[in-house]
Amino acid sequence: MNYNTAKFEQAFGISSQLPASDVAEIAFAGRSNVGKSSLLNKIFNRKQLARVSSVPGKTITINFYDVDGVKFVDLPGYGYAKISKQEKERFAELMEGYFQGERNLRLVVQLVDMRHKPTADDIGMIEFMKQMEIPFIIVMTKSDKLKVKEYKKRLADSKTELEIAGDVPIIPFSSQTGEGVDEVKRYIEQAL
Repeated sequence: MNYNTAKFEQAFGISSQLPASDVAEIAFAGRSNVGKSSLLNKIFNRKQLARVSSVPGKTITINFYDVDGVKFVDLPGYGYAKISKQEKERFAELMEGYFQGERNLRLVVQLVDMRHKPTADDIGMIEFMKQMEIPFIIVMTKSDKLKVKEYKKRLADSKTELEIAGDVPIIPFSSQTGEGVDEVKRYIEQAL
């Protein structure tokens, strides 16, 4: 797969706008500000194809990218407290509409911030994917922000904290150093 061919296609703000799923899709999920856009840019080998922001809650649409005929789907971040109740309801409707639609979903790349324990929303998302039998991997973002001792401790702790995921791969990732990007690509290609 040639990731350098990645191009932005469309963004959708309500589930009724979502196009039919006629080709394989790889979705990226995680809480606001966890680094979904940074991971996508690293995979695509681009600086700003997916918009990166220091302000949480910026991805408020489902964004579709085309890579060699495969759709990469950037889902809105969840768990950001400083948005209105109406926006939270729209996010929930959008996410439910995506997952409950008949999607040709091959893999969800679930992002969790390596520096912290998984949130209740992270665990809820993992439980949802298990229940719906959606194949997924877990990517622990921002690994470069930890010192070596903290890194080892968080990696060990995450095995226990995320045991609900079962034997799903857990991959440390850094958009700064590129750690984990080749492994993520390998799982994507296996899923296709």
